[in-house]
Amino acid sequence: MHSAARTLQLLALAVGAVTVVAGCASSTAVDSGRAPAGFPVSVENCGVDVTFQTPPERVLLLESAPVTILDGIGVFGRVVARAGSFPAEYYPAELAAKVNAVPALTDKMNSSGHLMISQEEVLSQSPDLVLALPEGVSRQALHDAGANALIQQVFCPGAPAPASFQTLYDEIGRYGRVFDRRTQAEGLVADLRARVADVERRSAGAPERTAAVLYPTVGGGTTYAYGRGSMAQPQLTALGLTNVFGDVPERVFEVQPEELIDADPDVVILLYQGSPRGVRQALTSLPGAESMAAITGGRVITQLFNFTEPASPLTVRGLEMLADELDGR
Repeated sequence: MHSAARTLQLLALAVGAVTVVAGCASSTAVDSGRAPAGFPVSVENCGVDVTFQTPPERVLLLESAPVTILDGIGVFGRVVARAGSFPAEYYPAELAAKVNAVPALTDKMNSSGHLMISQEEVLSQSPDLVLALPEGVSRQALHDAGANALIQQVFCPGAPAPASFQTLYDEIGRYGRVFDRRTQAEGLVADLRARVADVERRSAGAPERTAAVLYPTVGGGTTYAYGRGSMAQPQLTALGLTNVFGDVPERVFEVQPEELIDADPDVVILLYQGSPRGVRQALTSLPGAESMAAITGGRVITQLFNFTEPASPLTVRGLEMLADELDGR
């Protein structure tokens, strides 16, 4: 009944059992003639062993989620260019200023919110690490040009379900190893663990309720729902809510209006990118939606996409925001 939503998958990958090795080395390593202690470092990413001879020095950001991980471990200054949408609402003022100072290649997105950029534009920046792989950019082409690519694990085909906050902690640990910032990564994880635990304590006495996390198409069209392979799952669990689509192993999938109406969640969280205009109407205009408990009870919440997906410190901030929104509702 549920089909994978290719238009909402942020990646189109062709990966094999290969080992990708970056050809570029940092200037320090080149000058000294040797790699830093502990290098080379290999990490598994979407079924591929990605090897770094030295910590990356020229990072190209093709999605916004890694910003808070890079900043959290003290290496955001290595970002040489960015492409896509980087809403200021995601960041504190100081970090937003840093993001704005990074040269932007393009913010052109298709109708599904996916970045549109050519492989030539990516390679023109001479990166040694590219974060995300939009359609049309291949891991092999980057490797041939001396660059590695890392993709959020929740976006990998066949990523294990369910996702959890451990998914986030593992993501940060991976960055810590790659950038030789293990101590900083451990400190960031410890802070995030404490914040998640605080929300869990706050939600412990909440009434038992169900919820759905959706990505509606504004103006009519497909509605997408998030299953247990998404970071929506651990957010709902921490909030004491039961995902009405928690039996679906997929990260995201198309949901028919009648399925949603039958599930009748007590809470609905609507994710969006860009402007929230029309997002609520996309839900309320569904046939039969007026009878849903979430709508009659006034428990429909809108949230910028990265505050739930994928795994980054923004997911914890989004969790805290949802807890605040649900307080007293």
